[in-house]
Amino acid sequence: MSEQFTVYAVMKKLGKQKKESLVPVPFVLDERPQTVRDLIVGLVKLGVKEYNERKDNGQILPYLTKEEIRDRASAGKVAFGVRGGNDASEEEAVTNAIQSFEDGIYRVFAGEEEMTGLDEAIPWKEGLTFTFIRLTMLAGW
Repeated sequence: MSEQFTVYAVMKKLGKQKKESLVPVPFVLDERPQTVRDLIVGLVKLGVKEYNERKDNGQILPYLTKEEIRDRASAGKVAFGVRGGNDASEEEAVTNAIQSFEDGIYRVFAGEEEMTGLDEAIPWKEGLTFTFIRLTMLAGW
């Protein structure tokens, strides 16, 4: 089995967003992604796994600070207490994420370089941070 690998990512959306919310977040993946597709698939699988675990514990959103609640409220939704239900489908989530990338709903940057193709190699260098920018108000995150 390969060694786990940590990537750092910032999630941005068009419109008003506070600088404090643009801090890179570490994500521990099962292996180092070689392409944009590998990166998206790894992050989506991790997200689905974490969501399903939180859902079963009745904690969809982790504990929120007052600032996080205010930020989420300004975005339009703060929700708690959802328990049980069906697990999110890893396969469907990966398919949706890939399709959304291809449709231009979000863009991916490796440092300052935009990654435009799913099979484009990631330009690994020390301290590389990925930025995901949602380009449409219809996409939810």
